[in-house]
Amino acid sequence: MPCCHADFALTETSDKAFTVGMPTFTFGAGCLAEAGEQALEQGLKRVALFTDQGLRNSVHVAAVSASLRAAGVEFVIYDEISVEPTTASFQAAARFASEGKFDGYVSVGGGSVMDTCKAANLYATHPADFMSYVNAPIGGGQKVPGPLKPHIACPTTAGTGSETTGIAIFNLTDINAKTGIISRRLIPTVALIDPAVTLTLPAKVMAASGFDCMSHALESLTARPWPRRLNPARGVNRPVSQGANPFSDALAGEALRSVGKFLVRAVNDASDIDARTEMMFAATQAGIAFNAAGCHLPHGLSYSVSGLTRDFHLDGYPPRKSLVPHGMAVVLNNPSVWRFTAPCSPQRHLHGAACLGAETRDALPQDAGEALAGRVVEMMQATGMPNGLSDLGFTLADVDALATGSEPQYRVIRNAPKEVSRDDLKSLFGAAMRYW
Repeated sequence: MPCCHADFALTETSDKAFTVGMPTFTFGAGCLAEAGEQALEQGLKRVALFTDQGLRNSVHVAAVSASLRAAGVEFVIYDEISVEPTTASFQAAARFASEGKFDGYVSVGGGSVMDTCKAANLYATHPADFMSYVNAPIGGGQKVPGPLKPHIACPTTAGTGSETTGIAIFNLTDINAKTGIISRRLIPTVALIDPAVTLTLPAKVMAASGFDCMSHALESLTARPWPRRLNPARGVNRPVSQGANPFSDALAGEALRSVGKFLVRAVNDASDIDARTEMMFAATQAGIAFNAAGCHLPHGLSYSVSGLTRDFHLDGYPPRKSLVPHGMAVVLNNPSVWRFTAPCSPQRHLHGAACLGAETRDALPQDAGEALAGRVVEMMQATGMPNGLSDLGFTLADVDALATGSEPQYRVIRNAPKEVSRDDLKSLFGAAMRYW
């Protein structure tokens, strides 16, 4: 099947251009040892090194620390970071950054660490009331007023793509649902992407982060086309996530081909360095893609799932803390969403299914939703994912509360390829309760 290209059919009210932002990035085994050199290149003398307590004594933090030390760069480690950040953890990190008077930042960890570092950098550089920068309508949606301090991001999971994005996500405890801060200013200055870090990832972490990568790519590919974007901002005010475009289409397709070939292998064999390296690169590609195009319903639905789940624990994540890994919350809504959105852009959904390895040669447009949903379900089963939201303890009695948590997520909900009502949200959650 030929790749479907982005819609260039401008209308009178269309934005006439799209903007792509990304960091300078280095990809390759051993590149964490270049952190000190990169810090010197940015003119840094005193940095905050963000990580989490589970990684503080890891070989990855040791490699970055040794590199900074060898370069003569002073650093202070901050590890009070929540896996799946909260209002409180973002605010605590911002206080640390403000008091430390650092001239730059280094983050070593997964999406939670990198997102926390972005937020700390923001509030320390441009102090404001916490809710000022949070996405509207939940927060003030205030524009970041100027550049941030340099940030060198070193991802240790293969999926979030946070090292390439201007997005910082956290759980806003006041509403018990995830939201975030989004600005091109938040994009890290430099990313050091070392695929060797994946060899230490437990299977469940590899699976959850890998499905996050997959959904980033699928959502980029199926997002509202950029000429149909609802936000009328132009020029420097153009948003980070602006709808499917030719650049995001190309990267999303390549990322999906890798996910289809290598995700199951990477989950089921920790020693398969080829598969895990391919997944690390796919995560980078998908991160750049969704930073340009934006996510939509699977992420919008996931935020209330994460906020409302109780007493759920998974091997590889912090013990004694109930949490649903972000990528798991996202993929559990995927099949339900693709069956809903496919009728408005069947070629794009069939293309996504084909990239993931589904047989679509004789598929008709009306088969698109099932083709994509079915392939995602196959991969969920092959990697031991839960069988829908019911495996997290949800029932049909919870769909109203879940819809309430997702309804204000305008940034992503309104990037969907079709309009979505509250009743639609409730139906999507209901359909996601069980898949097989």
